[in-house]
Amino acid sequence: MNMIIMMISLATVISTVLMTACSIISKKSIMDREKMSPFECGFDPKSSSRMPFSLQFFLIAVLFLIFDIEIVIILPMVITLKYTMISTWMTTIMVFMIILIMGLYHEWNNGVLEWAI
Repeated sequence: MNMIIMMISLATVISTVLMTACSIISKKSIMDREKMSPFECGFDPKSSSRMPFSLQFFLIAVLFLIFDIEIVIILPMVITLKYTMISTWMTTIMVFMIILIMGLYHEWNNGVLEWAI
């Protein structure tokens, strides 16, 4: 019974010390408007929320996500190369790359990749 009480008190003391240390460390010394306000894609959160939004910014972000996901899918395929048949692996890679190239061609035709208006 003494062992259980000692363990509970030790856990309580350690938890209290850690919470106190974290609260002391996390105190902000300078609280100005710029550091305390959230950053929302370059917009000032204190101004009007009805400002015009650049559609190109959104489309560039979507392109980044598409090609970021492409890397996440292709990298494990390189690792599985030695465990699969080469014909199945090549077919999978080719279908995946054709889909990505068709999507890129579609975006190019719609003018998404034009940087200057």
